[in-house]
Amino acid sequence: MTDFSPQPSGNVAEFTVSELSQALKRTVEENYAWVRVRGEISGFKRASSGHLYMALKDADAVLDAVCWRGAAGKLSVAPEDGMEVIATGRLTTYPGRSKYQIVIEAMELAGEGALLKLLEERRRKLTAEGLFDASRKRPLPFLPDVIGVVTSPTGAVIRDILHRLRDRFPRHVLVWPVPVQGEAAAAQVAAAIEGFNRLTPGGRIPRPDLLIVARGGGSLEDLWAFNEEIVVRAAAASEIPLISAVGHETDTTLIDFAADRRAPTPTAAAEMVVPVRSELRAGVLDSARRMVGATSRLIAERRVRVEGLARGLPTRDSILAVPAQRLDSATERLAGAVRALLGDRRHAVATLGAGLKHPRELLADRAARVATEGRLLAGAWSVLLRRAQDRTATLAGRLSLRGVERGVRDGRRGLADLAPRLARAVNRGLEDDRARLDRVAGLLESFSPQRVLERGYAAVLDAATGTTVMDAAATVPGQQVALRFRDGAVGAVIAGRASPPEAKPKPAAGKNDKRQGSLL
Repeated sequence: MTDFSPQPSGNVAEFTVSELSQALKRTVEENYAWVRVRGEISGFKRASSGHLYMALKDADAVLDAVCWRGAAGKLSVAPEDGMEVIATGRLTTYPGRSKYQIVIEAMELAGEGALLKLLEERRRKLTAEGLFDASRKRPLPFLPDVIGVVTSPTGAVIRDILHRLRDRFPRHVLVWPVPVQGEAAAAQVAAAIEGFNRLTPGGRIPRPDLLIVARGGGSLEDLWAFNEEIVVRAAAASEIPLISAVGHETDTTLIDFAADRRAPTPTAAAEMVVPVRSELRAGVLDSARRMVGATSRLIAERRVRVEGLARGLPTRDSILAVPAQRLDSATERLAGAVRALLGDRRHAVATLGAGLKHPRELLADRAARVATEGRLLAGAWSVLLRRAQDRTATLAGRLSLRGVERGVRDGRRGLADLAPRLARAVNRGLEDDRARLDRVAGLLESFSPQRVLERGYAAVLDAATGTTVMDAAATVPGQQVALRFRDGAVGAVIAGRASPPEAKPKPAAGKNDKRQGSLL
């Protein structure tokens, strides 16, 4: 039968859990105070305090890792799950859970494969946001006045760009010096692009018409600053057209996709910016010669065409012949129509005049009506007096003498009031009739031909027919006519056409008219 009773421990020292944990912590920290660990990030999370928690793993093991907030802001790469990195820090233990972990102080991507993977993921992300769309690309100015260059001031890149611009077409160049490699490069390149865009047009420092972001060739790690999101977003947001000239022709960075144009080299960027001045001058002269020749040929062709068309056009006289005949015919018809119209109007006036009564007849009619109305009023007045007398006599027989006297006085008073009113009404009616009669008589007199003769005019009558002669063209020399004046008619003979009256001579300039008196 087996004995499970406790055995004596001998001289082995006993530790509490805390003592053992602290001893392990000191041992680990003393032996692994500074290490570099390569692994794949897994389970990455960012706490609200700003600390970063993750695990580094490979095919056989897992190592917990933590990056405190102060060091997290200084990391050169942003940790993501699946990213293979090299973490630099110190090992320590976490007694609360019996775990050991690495406290990360710095981090970098492990190998070019990891960089390419991160680059591809970032490219897909920015492509999904539309930063690389072709619709965002803007055309480059043909000949910019001011060119802004973002590059290192000490490298060969800026010398190559300035030399190429000087050979092709010298322009005003503004250089914004920035580091093109290292942890601070991305932020300064982005700040330079934004700074050029913030310049005010027409200010003390001229605003560039075109930007060139340039750097020489290098490894993927050397060019990594131009793959950072801050640089790509600044290039995409630039209001000034931008050319990316980073690396050699085989190098590709994300800023190439966001720029308006990619140049294989910085020198090629300078060639894209400006044309060759001598070639441009020769092209302008050639275009001018071609334009002059084309204009001359066009004018000659048009002249021949116009001359051919002119030969087929009718002459001016043939065009105006028919309208001239129509005008002459219309003129003759117009003269006849005027004479006919005047005859019709004269006949209408005569007809109307024949239908009008003479003022004496109108006055006689009005006088007869007035006399008749006077007789009617006199008869009515007599009837009223007779009725009043009869009524007075009747009342006198019925009433006392005093009442009779009062009634007589009232009747006389009423008759006295009625008589003036009746007289005024009769006079008013007579005055209205007289005014209307005067208006009609004046209108009749205004239409009377005799009134025209009384104003000094005379009517010319044909002695043979007795008709009125309206036009001078209707007379012939030797024709017998009668001149009718307001007081009678006399005979006359047409001697001929009278010449138009001569215009009175105007007084000579500078001479005073003696007929004009002086005001002074």
